[in-house]
Amino acid sequence: MAQVMEFKLPDLGEGLTEAEIVRWLVAVGDVVAIDQPVVEVETAKAMVEVPCPYGGVVTARFGEEGTELPVGAPLITVAVGAQTVPVESAAPGEEPSGSGNVPRPLIGYGSDDSRPARRRRVRPVTAAVSAPVVPAVPAAPAAPVVPVAPVAPAGPVPVISPLVRKLARDGGIDLRGLSGSGPDGLIMRADVEKALAALRAPEPVAVATAAPSRAEGVRVPLKGVRGAVAEKLSRSRREIPDATCWVDADATELMAARAAMNAVGGPKISVLALLARICTAALAKYPELNSTVDLAANEIVRLPSVHLGFAAQTERGLMVPVVRDAHAMNPEALSAEFARLTELARGGKLSPADLTGGTFTLNNYGVFGVDGSTPIINHPEAAMLGVGRIMAKPWVHRGELAVRQVVQLSLTFDHRVCDGGTAGGFLRYVADCVESPAVLLRLL
Repeated sequence: MAQVMEFKLPDLGEGLTEAEIVRWLVAVGDVVAIDQPVVEVETAKAMVEVPCPYGGVVTARFGEEGTELPVGAPLITVAVGAQTVPVESAAPGEEPSGSGNVPRPLIGYGSDDSRPARRRRVRPVTAAVSAPVVPAVPAAPAAPVVPVAPVAPAGPVPVISPLVRKLARDGGIDLRGLSGSGPDGLIMRADVEKALAALRAPEPVAVATAAPSRAEGVRVPLKGVRGAVAEKLSRSRREIPDATCWVDADATELMAARAAMNAVGGPKISVLALLARICTAALAKYPELNSTVDLAANEIVRLPSVHLGFAAQTERGLMVPVVRDAHAMNPEALSAEFARLTELARGGKLSPADLTGGTFTLNNYGVFGVDGSTPIINHPEAAMLGVGRIMAKPWVHRGELAVRQVVQLSLTFDHRVCDGGTAGGFLRYVADCVESPAVLLRLL
């Protein structure tokens, strides 16, 4: 006899407490294999496909796409039983349920890792197979014709792509109220845009003049990545007594050195990688800035390794991927790692582990065409180096006025971990390396 198992949203690690359902990968009545991804969720850190530790028939789903669920809330229920285990599933004597193949970031499944587990292959599902196995699943209609008109309220809405779902969700459009213009009632982008246009159309004058005080601006929920950024920056401002110092530096020779390094062939070295290598050398000289404050113990903790975060702007918002053990990398290795993490960030494929554990952050806001800024420290780190755009400016060089490539560097630091002398020494050392590539070459 089948046993209905409830699968709850697992602990996704790194202190995350909730996730938003982006896309269901299974429907009620589908047969799922053990460890098969059943839903794609978005946390404050990354997009994650969540695998189910049970094999059987899906009897219920909890939450529509766009719904935010806390950790521990039910996701789906699965009817598990001898008849629902897919063909070619278990070895002789092996239990049909339970999983030993849960990805590392997903903890709290309660699997027995001491027992080996294998992937199950699933035969194509038909109504004739699933209906007699699980009585709780509604039987398929007797008529052979599948209705194409309105979808049942509890079922999925036929939409051409997840982007159209997101467009509707961001605009406050209920997809269940739309009639799709595509094949078999498929909701197209044009259908959602038409509904948005109708929603934004001005109200009749009589209504607008009768209650002008009720008019409001656009409201954007502080959740997901935007909410995580807001919480972290607010906490930084609340807890860290920060101060900022800055200096202009002549980057002409650094840019010439980079051009010469890239002219010999091989992987290209980015400006960000050279600046990162300078930062790691400066942190070795001024370790106070590679630290964190333990408020509970009332201690400053100086960290042995440099895990360098760098700011990356994506369609999902600001991300800060972390390069592990950056102090042990040369500029070529740093360039490759920056490129790899940036690509993952733009594709929404960074894992929570890629976005946590940083000890110092490098913020190149010069890519936005601005000269300077006062960075907010990425809590719980102790400092952030900001880099403005490198541009031609008049500069006194060797006693004469010349046009040089100048960059503004700004350092925001936690005044609890060091005083201005240490912060100024760090920033001056970075500027000296920028201005004199010979100093940098000794660090490679």
